[in-house]
Amino acid sequence: NVSIDLKKSEILGIIGPNGAGKTTTIKLILGLQSLTSGRVLINGYDLKKDFKKAIERVGAIVENPDFYTYLSGYRNLKLVADLYPNIDNKRIDEVVKLVGLENRIKDSVSKYSLGMKQRLGIATAIINKPNLLILDEPTNGLDPEGIAELRKLLKTISSEENIGIIISSHNLSEIDSICTKVCIMQKGELIEENDIYNLKEENDKYIIKVNDTNNVKRIMKNEKIDVIDNNTILVEKDKEDIFSFAKKLDKENIKVYEIIKETKTLEEAFLERTGGNKID
Repeated sequence: NVSIDLKKSEILGIIGPNGAGKTTTIKLILGLQSLTSGRVLINGYDLKKDFKKAIERVGAIVENPDFYTYLSGYRNLKLVADLYPNIDNKRIDEVVKLVGLENRIKDSVSKYSLGMKQRLGIATAIINKPNLLILDEPTNGLDPEGIAELRKLLKTISSEENIGIIISSHNLSEIDSICTKVCIMQKGELIEENDIYNLKEENDKYIIKVNDTNNVKRIMKNEKIDVIDNNTILVEKDKEDIFSFAKKLDKENIKVYEIIKETKTLEEAFLERTGGNKID
């Protein structure tokens, strides 16, 4: 019961507890694991019936990219390019520039950092001009600088190459900062697919900054209000009523400086739906 809808230039994150089926789903999509039921359609082609047509516009990195470390980055990329028809040196140069390896592409891969290897891996995955890129745990082992670089790179690739990207990851903060949509999996099923913004903005609570909170509860005694500190309250209201609420405060000489819609973190939304990050 997993069906994923992805448009061009969208970045979709697949998240779920350990053992939820994220990597298995990716392997099934790529034909790396045999289907026992159901089917996989990519660009309208059935993976079982027409594997070549289904997979020809797909790029992927499952776990860590692997290279001939004694060869240069360019030579590794050329070996992959030679597996496809009609991939010329111009396309190789385009991809090298896109992933930001122009200055190091002729160096031996043995001299590459983990982040550089990840960039080279993405270069090999998009050399055939795919419209779908699938990455399994792409930030594994990267330091904060490497993660930030990868985040920027994926957004660039998505927009400039017009590629839809699927990312499976345990790193919810990275999914939150990279992806536009998210799928939550549990026990081998898709329990929710939603835009990240909508997933996190499902409550009706507003943070309101005021000049003084001392008298707010007394004046608004029939309202659902939590006083956070001397200048901040949290109120539960429909969005149609929040501005009339602010006007009431103003009439009582309580100055309103700011109204912010409270949003959950992706982690909070995830834990609500899965009941905790446990192994299933």
